[in-house]
Amino acid sequence: MRPSEDGVPMKGMPNDKQPTMVKPTICSICSPVTHCGIDAHVRDNRVVKIEGSKENPHSKGALCSKGAASRQYIHHPDRLKTPLLRKGPRGEGDFEPISWSEALDLMAERLLQYKKESGPESVAFFAGYPKWLRPFLRRLCLGFGSPNYMTESSTCSAAASLAFNLNYGAAPGPDLSKTKCLLVWSRNPAFSNNPMARSLDKLIKRGVPIIDVGPIFTPLSAKAAVHLRNRPGTSGALALGMARVIVNNDLFDREFIRQWSHGFSEFRAYIQEFTPEKTEEITGVPKELMEKAARMYAATKPAAMLTSPNATVHHTNGVQNHRALTALIGLTGNYDAPGGNKVMPGCYLYVKNGHTTRQKKFESPCSIEDLAPRVGQAEHPLWCRFTGQAQAMHLPGWLKRQKPYPIRSLVAFGLNHRMWPAPDLLRESLAELDFLVDVDLFFTDSARMADLVLPACSSFERSEFKAYPENYAIFTTPALEPLGESRPDVDIICDLAQRLTPQDELLTKGHEACLDWMLKPMGLTVNDFKGHVRGRKLPPPKPVAYYKYREKGFDTPSGKMEFYSEKMARSGLDPLPKYQEPRLSPLDSPEKESFPLILTTGFRLPMFIHSRTFRVPWLRALYPDPCVDINPEDARARGLGQGDWVKLATKRGAIKVRANLTEMLPPKVVSMYHAWPEADVNLLIEPDYQDPVSGYPGFKSLLCEVSLFEEKNSSLQVGERHFDLSETTNQNLGPECDGNNRLVFYQ
Repeated sequence: MRPSEDGVPMKGMPNDKQPTMVKPTICSICSPVTHCGIDAHVRDNRVVKIEGSKENPHSKGALCSKGAASRQYIHHPDRLKTPLLRKGPRGEGDFEPISWSEALDLMAERLLQYKKESGPESVAFFAGYPKWLRPFLRRLCLGFGSPNYMTESSTCSAAASLAFNLNYGAAPGPDLSKTKCLLVWSRNPAFSNNPMARSLDKLIKRGVPIIDVGPIFTPLSAKAAVHLRNRPGTSGALALGMARVIVNNDLFDREFIRQWSHGFSEFRAYIQEFTPEKTEEITGVPKELMEKAARMYAATKPAAMLTSPNATVHHTNGVQNHRALTALIGLTGNYDAPGGNKVMPGCYLYVKNGHTTRQKKFESPCSIEDLAPRVGQAEHPLWCRFTGQAQAMHLPGWLKRQKPYPIRSLVAFGLNHRMWPAPDLLRESLAELDFLVDVDLFFTDSARMADLVLPACSSFERSEFKAYPENYAIFTTPALEPLGESRPDVDIICDLAQRLTPQDELLTKGHEACLDWMLKPMGLTVNDFKGHVRGRKLPPPKPVAYYKYREKGFDTPSGKMEFYSEKMARSGLDPLPKYQEPRLSPLDSPEKESFPLILTTGFRLPMFIHSRTFRVPWLRALYPDPCVDINPEDARARGLGQGDWVKLATKRGAIKVRANLTEMLPPKVVSMYHAWPEADVNLLIEPDYQDPVSGYPGFKSLLCEVSLFEEKNSSLQVGERHFDLSETTNQNLGPECDGNNRLVFYQ
């Protein structure tokens, strides 16, 4: 039974004497563009029940499996409860508890020492998950004088945003309420974004046709008017083939192209190479389907495009892929048009709702361009300049070389070494650091490598500001007292600022003072939210006009939409969105004979988000073993059956996994979820298998082979390490297993 007022005691559950309180909060396990509302039933500082909050206008009471399992996530026995200082050799897990004051004083002493001896650039700062702390950590990093602020965006959505910005100077989003046709490119919201999935269902019920693009058959594919099932890594070729159909059939927006495009003649000449026949040969998409989709998207006015944050850029041709497909928006005149792709100002932490804050100004107390060169800047100058970050994929090599200057310390929040390709190399390179700090909820495999481990709170134990697209925001009230001595990440950062950057008049005042400063353009303060424990409507935003480029032009060197990117040209890169095969291609790679299958990694599963929920019993029970998805046709050719233990191999090495036979994948393509600690598919990827523009790893287009696992060949080499694969998963794993033989000690 729900209480009439928030926080009013409820009757206890059967046989329980303590009263239960319902406390509203949010789930922060996955992406900050979602963060569903939660009603936490709390008794004796413990969550006893989880429900979706119907009052949250974004999630409307719905929860995915991850949010529904929050109770097991928050109260897991692996939770860190006190600061820990390493005693024994690095990586062996020998730590002793220390106090917070000792921990923070030690950090300040070491970091200031390195700054004095080797310069502030010798200290790097990293933000993984969750993302709520990022504006504060970036401000601390730059205020300290270090350019080496890096995040998991080194492999996430920033490359797609870069591609949009190279074409348009901004990254627009689909105007779903007004569109009459939606082109969805490599996105699976049913598994990754429940509110978005519901929005798309409403479109379909309204009669809006969906064009779904991607090699994997998803729940959305089943509902789409057209599904273009392209070979992984060929989105660029498919988009260029569609562009040729649109241009050669006079379906493009002549007025927009004439007045507001740059380099169209060069683009038009180039796309003539991508005949329907050649496009089919490259992508595997039947030419009739490709032509049908191109005509539907171009002829239906207005039409919008919904792209993936990363699926199209996780290739060695990623940024150019994304430039080609997003060029279709301008080509058809759907840029910043009603029902097309609308440009909205950013509000707070990746959310756009018509309001603006001073987040960007807050997190930049100085210009990063005035500081020392960043990690990865020489290799990927465009990406580093666009993001204002270092490219973390180059951290392992930098630590090994210690050139052009040494990096002596890394202060990490939520470090996950399995995020990197060849994570064994990153793990080894961390030994080069003089001092590694990791802040996390759990004592992870990455935390074991640290010198100092600090316990962070979950979203249930802290206050944070969260904006939603529905003109709504919340400053959460903690549903629990912090477990043990754990603390909110931002409070840790602000305490560090008092020791490292005492001149910072904002950060040293604490979390709420910083938020008040950022929220000033909205005319609100944190106090305006404190009486609204479930959040509140925001004042009506100023209407955001369409076609803003007609008044201001585009934020590009030419002032127009650029088919021919002047920034790419100035950086010595191909200015047209030209298509190149992935470096490991089944068409022309010398490895194709030994490794005839295409491996794509990172496909979402509804119960997991990266490596964060493997330890949760309810969720792990839904998917207990690491599996490689393989088409039944390919499995039969290799004598494989459902559930067989198989060897998944690339040129770099092999891992032991189960075979999952499914027609969700086309023949010749296999897929595996990432970050399994006992079968980490990223171990099979070379560290330099990267996109040249962004530095993103080619996670989604490699070459591999799958064969029946044989005990006699159980010792398989991965890089320079040997992994004994003879033990059955979840057995004989020593102290990392609980009494039910389930792994509980995960990243």
